[in-house]
Amino acid sequence: MQKVKFIVSYDGTDYCGWQKQKEHKHASEKPSLQETVETALSKLFNEPIGVNASGRTDAGVHAYGQVGDFETSRKMPRDFCWAVRSLLPHSIVIKKAYTAPEEFHSTLSAEKKTYRYWIWNSPRPTALLHRYSYWIRSPLDLAQLNSFAERLIGEKDFKSFQSSGTVVPHTVRKIHSARWWQRKPGLIEFEVTGNGFLKQMVRNLVGTQLDLAMKSQPIETIDEIINAQDRREAGPAAPPQGLFLWKVNYPSSLDKKCRRI
Repeated sequence: MQKVKFIVSYDGTDYCGWQKQKEHKHASEKPSLQETVETALSKLFNEPIGVNASGRTDAGVHAYGQVGDFETSRKMPRDFCWAVRSLLPHSIVIKKAYTAPEEFHSTLSAEKKTYRYWIWNSPRPTALLHRYSYWIRSPLDLAQLNSFAERLIGEKDFKSFQSSGTVVPHTVRKIHSARWWQRKPGLIEFEVTGNGFLKQMVRNLVGTQLDLAMKSQPIETIDEIINAQDRREAGPAAPPQGLFLWKVNYPSSLDKKCRRI
């Protein structure tokens, strides 16, 4: 068996999220990204393939640099990324692949993750970015938003920004950086990097900052929300279509053992 690490990008609009869903009456009619990738790889290698990923993106959330891994007993095609291309829909592209050491695990080995959230801030909506951004008509004050973002940096208990649905040992996470900036005219981006994120944490962080900014709340309000450790004290979640899993970082000791396919 050989282990393969891969980097995949996808448009999550037409999927129920990354993770496979159990068959029950409330299951989404949309396919999951995980099962779509597993089906393509199983066809390519002519054996059942199970895939791990660095994180479970929600329904409608996109990825520029999701990282996954799988094992196979078959011989690798000469150009793996090209070989699997015809078996995947156009909304999913495996960009790079590497042979990886046995100890590599895309979920457990991850050290940091970076997410980006796009907001179209203009009096008129955008047709070309409507699947990838959240439209807000009222002008946003980047200096004010960055004042809120600065209060998020550090190791804190982010329970107030955790949506229900996933049980975790604790809700303490470390945010390494958080900032808002003008990506181009009309398009504002929020970028956040941390050692891990709770369920819908990034969307809740974005929604809360926007809510506080548009209500002209004092900067200290974000501290009060964090200290409350109560989801009801934070603002609404920002919609999923503006969110991208941008990059996942792993220990350099593992990166050095990976070889490009």
